[in-house]
Amino acid sequence: MEENKKNTELKSYEKFYKSVLDQDRSAVVICNLEHEIIYMNSAAVLNYKKWGGEKLLGRSLMDCHTQKAREKIQQVVDWFAEDKSHNIIYTYHNEKENKDVYMVALRDGEGLIGYYEKHEYRNAETMKLYDM
Repeated sequence: MEENKKNTELKSYEKFYKSVLDQDRSAVVICNLEHEIIYMNSAAVLNYKKWGGEKLLGRSLMDCHTQKAREKIQQVVDWFAEDKSHNIIYTYHNEKENKDVYMVALRDGEGLIGYYEKHEYRNAETMKLYDM
């Protein structure tokens, strides 16, 4: 009974977690362990528009990369699977957009369930403080 209550409570938080991702101004692309794209926030849809945007959902991330990149992606996922402390890896710096890109492991109570690409822009914020 207690486990059921806990699951119901956690499920009620899903809309909050999704909203955090949806509101992020950086692209967020989540993949399962089969490399299938299972989620893209609106920033990702816009960022990857020339490659199909929302139509990428359900497709393999591997289809969007060169053979060398596919091998690196699989190498990182294998590294994530080796140890629960293996959770984030720096993959490259995009000079043009002044951002660093990482792969981040996603886990549940039983282990690795997928991964996502994290973009961190290094530009100073241009928004005014508390501009309402």
